[in-house]
This record gives sequence, structure tokens and C-alpha cells, in this order.
Amino acid sequence: MTKKATKYTDTLGSRLLQALTQEGRYIFTAEEARLAGQKLDISYTHLRGILSKLEDSGWISRLKGGLYASTGGLPGSSNVHSFAIATHLVSPSAISHISALNFHGLTEQIPLIVTASTPKSFVTPSMREPDEKNKRHAWVLEGVSYEFIKIKPERFFGIEEIWVDTLFRVPITDKERTMLDGFAYPKRFGSIGEVLGIMEESSHLLDIDKLIQYTLKYDKGSVIKRIGWALDKLGVASEKLDPLKAYPSKGYHLLDPSKPKTGKYDKTWMIQDNLMIKK
Repeated sequence: MTKKATKYTDTLGSRLLQALTQEGRYIFTAEEARLAGQKLDISYTHLRGILSKLEDSGWISRLKGGLYASTGGLPGSSNVHSFAIATHLVSPSAISHISALNFHGLTEQIPLIVTASTPKSFVTPSMREPDEKNKRHAWVLEGVSYEFIKIKPERFFGIEEIWVDTLFRVPITDKERTMLDGFAYPKRFGSIGEVLGIMEESSHLLDIDKLIQYTLKYDKGSVIKRIGWALDKLGVASEKLDPLKAYPSKGYHLLDPSKPKTGKYDKTWMIQDNLMIKK
């Protein structure tokens, strides 16, 4: 639940927040607050107390150690978009997976969490708690969960900067990269069946050549063969799919990695179609 902003009579506190807002710092670090405070003759010792009071009053929210966000409680300030918060919690990162899918209008499903990809190692507060089997770690801030997916640096591509509101321009995976992630991490999209359904319904919105290019750059056999198989089923021209077919495979890949190794074999794509097999 978001803390309700209350009256805060510390003139220096309101002036500090106004100064940061005027600089466009709706999300700011303690160091940025210190530099803004210097211009107002605020000592570092006094600054810590001011930030604490601003947080207690609900005018700012502490995201993590040394990182704060405006809550819109002060006239002239504004609530910070959840996507902007996510990409500041871990940097570099990009909004991805189900959050990007919804943003691009490729699904009407409203995500319960904000998902982002990053090549950087990170530690969430939940990671410091006693481990639970299969627990998915996330930041939980003001009732919103932020979940990050660690990826290899060479797979951090297919990202565009998009204005999500009048204040924030945020890195988000584009439509083709988001679709690729569906085949790489089908569980994060519900299931491979749902991913295939989304592909079929939104294929006219996708740049198929770009998707194929991304798929080859991703350089993972199971993902390449699943996407090639799916595009083939959609009737994409064979010559476009030849590079995906030519990618070497040491064995068959499951169409649905969450189900048993049963079902028909597709020699063209080295795919075992186990989609309709019950667990």
C-alpha cells in the first residue's frame, strides 16, 4: 500500500525535493540529493535527516540503499512509472517478457509483476532470506513486484527506448525480441501453447526477417528450432527459414520443455512435438 503523503513543514526538505524535481530527477540517488543540497547549504548530516523525514511523510519512497523516487505528494512532483523504477533498480536492464508483451499490445493479459532482463548480477531483499525451493526472487515496493531475469551479456539486444509517459523514456525489448523470449522462457508467458497462440495472432505485427535475425543471434539450438518450427507452421517462405534449418542440432528438442519426452518427431526441425501430451 502506498504511504499517504502528510504535511511536512521543513522548508529545506520541500525546497530540496523541488530542486531535484526541477532537474528532472524524479528518481535520484543519495549523491544526487547531496549535490542538490549543497546549493541550498544543506550539510550532509542534515541531509540524511531530511531524506528520512521526506520518506516518513510519504513524499519520497526508498527503492533500495541510496536510491529514492518521488511519490507525487509534493505539488509539482509526480508519481514515477513502474517501468522507470524497474530500470533504475538494476542498470543496465530492459523491460521484457510478459511486461513488454502487454506494453506492445500482443496480449490483453495484465501482468501481476513487472519483468525486466539484465546482464548484470543483482541481489534482491528476498535473496537474503532463508532460501525456499523454486522461489522466484523479486523486489516488492509499494505493493508492486519487480522481477529480473539474468541473461548473458551477448543476448542483451533487441531493445528500444520508449516514452512510457510524459516524463520517462525506458528501455524495452521490441516486439520481435519479446516474441523470441516467449520461446526461450515459455513458462514466464504461461506455457508454450500460449506463446504459439500469441505468435499466430500477432504475426502480422512482427517483422519476421528481424525475428529470424534475432533468433540466430541468440544462438541457442532449442530456441532456434522451436521458432523455426512455429514460423513454418505459419507458412513463412521456406527460403527465409533456411538459416534456421541449417543451424546444427545434436539431437531433438522438446517443443514444450515442461512436458515429458514423448510425441511425434519432426526431422526437418529436430523438434519432438510433445505439446498435446498430458503430464
